[in-house]
Amino acid sequence: MPSSADVLRRAARWLRFPAARRDPLIPPSGLRDVGEGDFIQIGREFLRYFIELAGLRPDERVLEAGCGKGRMARALAEYLEIPGRYDGFDIDARSIAWCQRAYARRHPNFHFHFADIRNSHYNPGGRFDPSRYRFPFESEFFDFVFLTSVFTHMLPGPVENYCSEICRVLKPGGRAFITYFLLPAGAKGGSGDFSFEHALPGCRTQSAETPESAVAYEEPAIRALYAKCGLQIWEPIRYGLWRGPGPGFSYQDLVIAGKIALPPTEKPCGAR
Repeated sequence: MPSSADVLRRAARWLRFPAARRDPLIPPSGLRDVGEGDFIQIGREFLRYFIELAGLRPDERVLEAGCGKGRMARALAEYLEIPGRYDGFDIDARSIAWCQRAYARRHPNFHFHFADIRNSHYNPGGRFDPSRYRFPFESEFFDFVFLTSVFTHMLPGPVENYCSEICRVLKPGGRAFITYFLLPAGAKGGSGDFSFEHALPGCRTQSAETPESAVAYEEPAIRALYAKCGLQIWEPIRYGLWRGPGPGFSYQDLVIAGKIALPPTEKPCGAR
């Protein structure tokens, strides 16, 4: 029987490293930008959206662009079953390395990839130009592709390229789930939490010094881009709480779309 001192030492270790003890898929606090409870809650919130709004099934192939520390992956690990699989890529090498170690044995159908893509805010020394980056996957491989708070940190050229790549890797009838800060046509700025007072070609940004810290797009421009890339929006767009007082769905604006077949003479935007 353990002594009282042993019990106290174990309790102290649990208090010091609660996430690692309770859930091996929650990264240590030094890697997280939210608390343990929020890490779980936000992931499960979006899993519910994926299932209820986008029809995600347990046996589907899922790609997350900008997977970060695995917040969404952890929730999906409770749902996806082989032959379903998950792939995620991110520009944060440290987070990817942690996820690879955490998931390798527990969830062999989960795969994490480092992508050294340039971003002035998060990865200024990145090797690859986001306007030309090709996702490291075969065409028409995935049923579902999602990005949460990724296009909110990307400029128009990279966003157009990513939309093209999303359409390329999606199977016919596959779905894309992406969050944005959307503005009405002709808006001179945002409201609520962000002013987006600085105008750039094709978008507005919160910071002139580091534009990719927060980026907003006019809704008509995103609608036109989707049509050009072969993505049909599933109405309605669900507007977020970032706009300020009033009704909202999640925090950012949610756009869900399905891949449609283009006429044989047309190519998706940015097709190479």
